Parts: sequence; C-alpha cells; structure tokens
Amino acid sequence: MIFSENVKMQLKDIGKENYIKNRAILEIFENIGTHHSDLAGYGPNNIEEKGCSWILLDWKVKVLKRPKYGQDLKVNTWGRTKKKAYTYRDFEIYDEQENLCVIATSKWALINIYTGKIVRLTDEILEKYQIEDKRVFEEEELGKIDIPDNCQSQILYKIARRDIDINGHMHNLYYLDLAYEALPEEVYEKRPFENVRIQYKKEVKLGEKVKCKYTFQNGEHVITICSDDEEIIHAIIVL
Repeated sequence: MIFSENVKMQLKDIGKENYIKNRAILEIFENIGTHHSDLAGYGPNNIEEKGCSWILLDWKVKVLKRPKYGQDLKVNTWGRTKKKAYTYRDFEIYDEQENLCVIATSKWALINIYTGKIVRLTDEILEKYQIEDKRVFEEEELGKIDIPDNCQSQILYKIARRDIDINGHMHNLYYLDLAYEALPEEVYEKRPFENVRIQYKKEVKLGEKVKCKYTFQNGEHVITICSDDEEIIHAIIVL
C-alpha cells in the first residue's frame, strides 16, 4: 500500500534561500513512516504491547528539485522487499505542480525492546504494511559504505539529553546534524547537498563521547562517527 500525506513546510524546515533543508526532508520521511506504522499496529503507541520497536539501519536520499518555503508537498511512502531480518521503506516528495522533487529509500529492522535482538519479520507482520514491488532507486538493496583510511579534520561531541529518543539512543536525525558540524567551513557553505547517505552501525547513548572524522574522497564528503577511542564505529555519513 502506498501511504500518502500532504505536508506544509515550517519555518524551521528551510535553509539557504528559503529552500527545504536535508534534515527537514528526513524528518518529514520519518514522520510519515511512523504514521504508516501507526495504522499497521507497530507505531510508538504499540511498543509496549508488541514488545518491539523499529530501528533505522540506512538512508539514501536524492534531491531532484528542492522545494521552497510556502509550497504544499505531497509525500508518499510504502514498504518493500520481504526479508526475515529487515525490510525497506521508500519515499517520494512531490510539489504543487506534481513535480517529483525527492526520492529516498531506508532500511529497517524490528528489535525486541527487552533483549535487543532482531525480531523475525513474519508474513503476518509484513501483510500489515501491504508491501509494494515499486522502488525509487535501481538497486534493490543498499550496499556497505567503506570507512575512509585517513582523516582530514575532526571534532569531539558529548551526547546530551536533547539528543536521546524513545529507544534511549541518540535520535537518527542528529547523526546528520553532527556530520554537518564536522564539515570544514568552506565545505559547509556549499550546502545543500543533493545526495545524502547515512549508514547506522552502533547506537550512541547519553553521556558518551563521539569523534566525528571528516574526509573528502572520490568527490564525496565522508563523515565517520566513532567512539572517542575509535574502537566503535557508530555511523558513516556521505554527502
């Protein structure tokens, strides 16, 4: 089933020249995906009843035509790809003239909130979402992002209360915020970036210190978020 909502951009959603920010795009996608899960019976209000919660593993976003403030947007989402350990959710944003503006795919797993183990995605669960065959990118699955061998600059950050979500981890959107903070000023000023990839590796918890390492390679800006001692990779962001 393709689930649709109409969205009007807020002041907080806009950046340079009043165009929508990448963070706002991810927030819109996150919200509509949650609303779809509400209908399927696996939303935030169902976590205690079901004993499980969705966690995000991967994002890939491509901006084709960046919407500007004041426009009413139509947002579509649907589940796709039947796997036992994870599933994918795709997204589209259309403007008032019905131009396709943004496409995205995301990878999700269902986690037992008591054991932290992955919940097997049964046919019963997947049927609640009425999985579609349609996909926005040619590739069916997202590949692994290689970790850069070197680092050109870095920043340190201590996870604060404001960063924590309902699962007790740093919220998905804040990884992009940290990536932007790690960009050199001359790179940051080149925003908005039309392609965003975020691969989540290991959750970050309150009070932990992370190192955000910036590298430019193969024409892409790569930010690796790792533990302070660099023993744990938390996420890799490519812009």
